[in-house]
Amino acid sequence: MAKYLVFFLYLVSTLFCPLYVISTPPNQTLFRPQLELQKLKRVRAYLRRINKPGVKTIKSPDGDVLDCVQAHLQPAFDHPKLKGHKPLDPPERPKGSNMTDEMVVSIQKWTETGESCPQGTIPIRRTTEADVLRAEKFGKFGRKPNRFVKRDSTGSGHEHAVAFANGDQFYGAKASLNVWTPQVTDAYEFSLSQIWLISGSFGNDLNTIEAGWQANPALYGDQYPRFFTYWTTDAYQATGCYNLLCSGFVQTNRKIAIGAAISPRSTYNGRQFDISITVWKDPKHGHWWLEFGSGLLVGYWPGFLFSHLRIRANMVQFGGEIVNSRSQGYHTATQMGSGHFADEGFKKAAYFRNLQVVDWDNNLIPLSNIRLLADNPNCYDIRQGKNNVWGDYFYYGGPGRNVRCP
Repeated sequence: MAKYLVFFLYLVSTLFCPLYVISTPPNQTLFRPQLELQKLKRVRAYLRRINKPGVKTIKSPDGDVLDCVQAHLQPAFDHPKLKGHKPLDPPERPKGSNMTDEMVVSIQKWTETGESCPQGTIPIRRTTEADVLRAEKFGKFGRKPNRFVKRDSTGSGHEHAVAFANGDQFYGAKASLNVWTPQVTDAYEFSLSQIWLISGSFGNDLNTIEAGWQANPALYGDQYPRFFTYWTTDAYQATGCYNLLCSGFVQTNRKIAIGAAISPRSTYNGRQFDISITVWKDPKHGHWWLEFGSGLLVGYWPGFLFSHLRIRANMVQFGGEIVNSRSQGYHTATQMGSGHFADEGFKKAAYFRNLQVVDWDNNLIPLSNIRLLADNPNCYDIRQGKNNVWGDYFYYGGPGRNVRCP
């Protein structure tokens, strides 16, 4: 009897199990592909909106594609308050600017072949499907993930090594910083070095303007250090973005591509290459202008984008930042700066030099009352100095995970 029962169960399993698979409701087997198709449609609609048609296409040696877009058609002019406008003429530069400040200047990879965009256009790095699909969430592409925004020395967010000053009235800032290729060890981490202009509280009304270089594999698909900008008016929640990935920053320069790779780069115990960055508020129109290198005006953030920064900044910061996601359960090995600590000094550690701020009368002046902050000095640290050549300067950075940074 037991033998017949086993045979009966075998027949049931072979005859009826396939029928069960065939009779699975169609919406269960098609549910995931339908979601992916909807996502792809949204991505392509976004790309049609953000990738403006160019009059010329340039292929960079590093694989980037740049479109030379007519300046008045750039993404900034999708903003309701900018529709029908054209880029403004250059403003008065801050008094005391030194046009020959550079030591050894880094340029951008795409310009090494001698290519350039025609007059009346600006170069815009083309955003691809792969770029958008790398983002953790489609709606977060081009923005800092706000789960990492707050400072956190416990190792679960952004970590900084910065020099800063606050409690005063700032109308701009300037510094030169050397460029490295830090290793980023997690897909959703980044390493950057930048200037911050900050106003408001560190709550929901935080205003920032940011510019510098960053290695950000999730955003760009590689580890190259790239010139970038960022802004927000609500502590990175819903406003602002990197580069030209939303309407906001107005680019005026046809020789600089925001988001493009910087070349050449500094090497450990070898040649050092740096860039100079200046951000200041135009006294006449109230917009915040960005200068790259000596005299290359990149463009401006319109004053109306901001609430507190519409008037002035009450804090300036210079230095490095990384994201520590602890994706492996311990501190990240993502490097800051050169990946070496500040006490190794010139040619080995990353630096900022000639720190200056812009006062109410559009004068560049030395930064006073400088304070230093390293969220996690066993992982990334900072050391300040001053001399007649570099003015106020500091070394900063580190390797991340090490014996003192578990």
